[in-house]
Amino acid sequence: MHWSGLTHVGRFRKNNEDAFLALAIDGREVRYLGKTGFASLAETDYVFAVSDGMGGAKSGEFASRITVDRVTHLFPRAFRMAASGLGTGFNDILTELVTLIHNDLLKLGFAYEECAGMGATLSLCWLRPDWMYFVHIGDSRIYYLPHDGSLTQVTHDHSHVGWLRRQSQINEREARTHPRRNALQQALGSGHQFIEPHIGAVAHRPGDRFLICSDGLVDGLWDRQIEEILRTPASPEAAPSEAQRLVDEAVLLSGRDNTTAVVVEIGRPNPVPKT
Repeated sequence: MHWSGLTHVGRFRKNNEDAFLALAIDGREVRYLGKTGFASLAETDYVFAVSDGMGGAKSGEFASRITVDRVTHLFPRAFRMAASGLGTGFNDILTELVTLIHNDLLKLGFAYEECAGMGATLSLCWLRPDWMYFVHIGDSRIYYLPHDGSLTQVTHDHSHVGWLRRQSQINEREARTHPRRNALQQALGSGHQFIEPHIGAVAHRPGDRFLICSDGLVDGLWDRQIEEILRTPASPEAAPSEAQRLVDEAVLLSGRDNTTAVVVEIGRPNPVPKT
């Protein structure tokens, strides 16, 4: 497996309310991963996530940081329960995870005036041999690009515009220009008392890719452009990672929002050092 991740403040914002996370988890420890790397799925699970915060002042930035921090601290406990054979399935683990984070953000919003109404999206991929489990809430996205198929948006945008798109009542162009495209119906915290996260699983094979991104990336790139960048081999003068190529292009074409991408490719062999 190969991964790359990058976040950019954009061309007009002063602070970055996006955050991303890359973790390696086994029965003994949890390790933070760098922005790029290679690893084996044989004995270790991996978690990749993107969160986009919202709220006044800097509370949006605070919300996304809390979200990824709570994933780091809560996920290993759930992982150990699953590994011990206590009957906890991935659906239960991911439901509990987002519920706990949601409640933490709500408590902070009620306790501190500067945190009132703050919230965050979360799109998380849990990589294991043969399967990717995911949990999602908000309008960040997870895309799946099979080695022999077309790019597919795995997650549902939790907005009325997203619902219209899923019902084929509007197309991608209309969704991108809709006046209420940024109005969320669900998010972690943000005053929402009840949430219904989107949870599922995707079987993966060598050559498949997953993209986790914030809405800033989608604001700059159409789906066909995302697929084209992911499928095009990097030239010597291009950015060194797929995540950077995506983010650079999105910021160049839009840059109105913070922009984040995490790309995971399955089955890419570890490079052999030159002698």
